[in-house]
Amino acid sequence: MVHAAALRIELYLRECRSLKAKRAALRPIIEGLFKRHRVSVSEVDHHDDWHLATVGVAAVAPSQSHLRDLLDHVERHVWSFPEVEVLRIDRLWIEEEDR
Repeated sequence: MVHAAALRIELYLRECRSLKAKRAALRPIIEGLFKRHRVSVSEVDHHDDWHLATVGVAAVAPSQSHLRDLLDHVERHVWSFPEVEVLRIDRLWIEEEDR
């Protein structure tokens, strides 16, 4: 059985005054998620807005409990950056249909 989920994380970057500053603020979050948690991660919305960012995270795990723990760690990682404000986090569980 496949256990997969995705997160949609909306962030407010109050200190950013340019797209370059926004990318610099997002880089440690995105790279940290990939390196530390081995998840797929990308900025998925608000590409041209200095103060807003939406990051998508996708993960696969051998069990639903492992996946839940992994997503909890990912959320804590994002919350650990004081320069960004987490506006919203949505979890999307991907169910495998019976064959």
